[in-house]
Order: sequence, then structure tokens, then C-alpha cells
Amino acid sequence: MNPTPAVSAPVAVAVLGYGGLVPFVILCILGWIEPLHAHGWHHALSAYGAVILSFVGALHWGFSIASVHLDQRARTVGYVWSVVPALLAWISLLLPSLLASVLLVVCFIVHYGLDVRMAKAAALPSWYLPLRWRLTIIAVICIAVGEIL
Repeated sequence: MNPTPAVSAPVAVAVLGYGGLVPFVILCILGWIEPLHAHGWHHALSAYGAVILSFVGALHWGFSIASVHLDQRARTVGYVWSVVPALLAWISLLLPSLLASVLLVVCFIVHYGLDVRMAKAAALPSWYLPLRWRLTIIAVICIAVGEIL
């Protein structure tokens, strides 16, 4: 991957990224305004979080394949890590609600930390980390607030 000089994400990436937050926000709000079905809304929120965690984990597979800047060790770590979020997301679907939420929140935060390492090693575009930070923080807030409600 060649780093791009762009300061902001390409429009399609921004629209898709922020659009991916819509279910997080809507499901969180529904859990608040419709308390009789809050458990169902939170379950849907956790399930969506698990799907998105799997997706962001897979990004490291792509970065590991495409980046000419990674040495073999970093590439292997990227491949290995890329499957861990999907496994942990699957486990979250089998856990009670509170544990699922905690696992998802921790995984999103740890994944962002590994994104920071990958962005440096793979020379990712300058817009990648700010975008990932904003997406991660909103997802984490929605999962946490959804659990509290």
C-alpha cells in the first residue's frame, strides 16, 4: 500500500465508515427509548458489534498482504491477529450480555492499539488512524451505553 498524501479519507471510505456507525447509534437509541424491548435491541447491538469487529480484524490481513513495508515477522503477526477479532467476536455472541459488551469494548480498544502499530509499520495513509479512532470511539460508546440502559 502506498501512503497517500491526502489529509482526509476518500469520500467513499468516509461515507461507508460513518455509515457503518448508523446501526450502532440507532440500536443504542432504540434500547433507550423502547425499554420493553431493550434486551433485544442490545442483543442486536452486540451482534452488529461482533460483525464489525470481525471486519476490522480482517483489515490487518489485507494490510499484511499488500504492504511492501512489512518485514516477514510483522506480516505474520498481521495475519495471525487478523483472525483473532473474529474468534473473539464469535465468543462474545455466546456470552451473557454484560460479558459480551465488555469483551467487545476491550477488543475494539486493543484492535485500535494494534492499528496504530500496523499504520506505522505498513505506512498506511495519514487519514486512516484518525478515521479509525472516531469509528472506534463511537462504536465503543454505543456498546457501553447500550449495556447500561
